Amino acid sequence: MPSWRTLHGSERFHREILRANNPVQTARYGALMNSFGTLFKVEIFGESHGAGVGVVLDGCPAGLSLQKEDFEEDLARRRSGALGTTPRREKDTPTLVSGVYRGKTTGAPLCLYFANENTHSADYEDFEAVPRPGHADFVARVKYGGFADMRGSGHFSGRLTLGLVAAGVVAKKVLQAGLGEIKFCTRITEAGGQQDVAAAVAAATADGDSVGAVVESCVSTLPAGLGQPFFDSCESTIAHILFSIPGIRGVEFGDGFAAARMRGQQHNDPFVDAAGHTAKNGAGGINGGITNGNNLVLRVAFKPTSSIFKPQETFDFAQNKPTLLQIHGRHDACIALRGAIVVEDAVAIALADLFLLARATSPVWAQPEPFSQTGAENSNSPFRSPK
Repeated sequence: MPSWRTLHGSERFHREILRANNPVQTARYGALMNSFGTLFKVEIFGESHGAGVGVVLDGCPAGLSLQKEDFEEDLARRRSGALGTTPRREKDTPTLVSGVYRGKTTGAPLCLYFANENTHSADYEDFEAVPRPGHADFVARVKYGGFADMRGSGHFSGRLTLGLVAAGVVAKKVLQAGLGEIKFCTRITEAGGQQDVAAAVAAATADGDSVGAVVESCVSTLPAGLGQPFFDSCESTIAHILFSIPGIRGVEFGDGFAAARMRGQQHNDPFVDAAGHTAKNGAGGINGGITNGNNLVLRVAFKPTSSIFKPQETFDFAQNKPTLLQIHGRHDACIALRGAIVVEDAVAIALADLFLLARATSPVWAQPEPFSQTGAENSNSPFRSPK
């Protein structure tokens, strides 16, 4: 096996780097890597220990009321401070760079920026040659040829989810403007297999270890009709963005994997009224890739944080031999403690995009003209212009 330096100093490797940076390749693939969405497009930027992180939203409707204060509730749910969260404390005050004028969105790209003010980059100096188990250190080196900024895990860090939370706040406003009040309820249902989340996190923290968790998110008062089958179904769109959150290992809707142990009579959801409500919700509020008007219910599995204080076996690529790694620094013992709101806001982003797509592509969802061909205003449309 070639050495670490030989592998990344080889002529073949540099040819691949040049090919990857070819303008044609960049045009085909580069614009997609950090972007999500079709009409409500979200693009995150920054690194954990760079100047800052942020998000650009393109396709945000004009006229939405937006102030700095609107972000505080969700940002507070993501901040550290509780037992089991990182000691790294950041103010996370958003700067509205563009797309807002006189307290209203303008329809131009909306840029939100958060400064990084509390970084300890020296804690990460050894990981270039001695990658941390479970982290992106090794694969980032292979993919980017050593050029990636991996301080604090760089662009792979959970710090980047700050942009998702900010985008989710705006997405909720888009949904509210178009569909009325949409209710989100997100909670941690278990950690390390225990329902006593606090006890599981405290035990892992005391042991210098970390613990995984399950987060459940429920969205109520959603109308039927959101989803673009085949490949942009409601489930696939939501799962796409959820799996982009660092540390997520699984996503399920409704009965999820439990459905594999059921019979059809157990899993099916009998209709009980003309509105499409069902007696149970094994489908999690989605049929055929389209929301059915019942509660949207999903769960995600967060892995245990990879950075733990216990010694771990890894490989020293500089010395070309196995070694023991002792990680220092500041890390969450349970990602889900601050990740639950990230899940909620990621779901909101996906739903906002699906709503705008439905409004653009379905005659049932189209914004009504002042008068229809019959001369009567279509008052049944779920879309209302932003106030």
